[in-house]
Amino acid sequence: MKIILVDAVDTFVIEGEGVYKPMYELLEKYPNRKIILTNANDEQLVPFSLTNLPYEMFTLKHNPDKVDPSYFRQMLNNYNLNVDDVIYFEHNSDAVKSAKSIGITSYHYDAEKKDLNALKRFLDENL
Repeated sequence: MKIILVDAVDTFVIEGEGVYKPMYELLEKYPNRKIILTNANDEQLVPFSLTNLPYEMFTLKHNPDKVDPSYFRQMLNNYNLNVDDVIYFEHNSDAVKSAKSIGITSYHYDAEKKDLNALKRFLDENL
């Protein structure tokens, strides 16, 4: 069963507010494991509302950031996964390109539109 990689800030977590509940409710409909991906370092965890999340979180603390494909290679290595084991959605188009560049099926989530129907279609088509 594929793992859903979920962008943290401005996607799953709204800075200063916490988890975006409608997205959480959507993700909970899938039995798949979820991992939240962030660039955040320790000092950013509280301001970005990245504490007490419902899913495990992975960060390399900006060394490198998700716009660098090595971020995704290190994440996969950390969990002993390959690109076929995961799908990913993210609000930053450069991070999406980075993930795609190593073969991760990825979706650009528009944080302004918050189109959960489009996100659901991506999940349904790729899980």
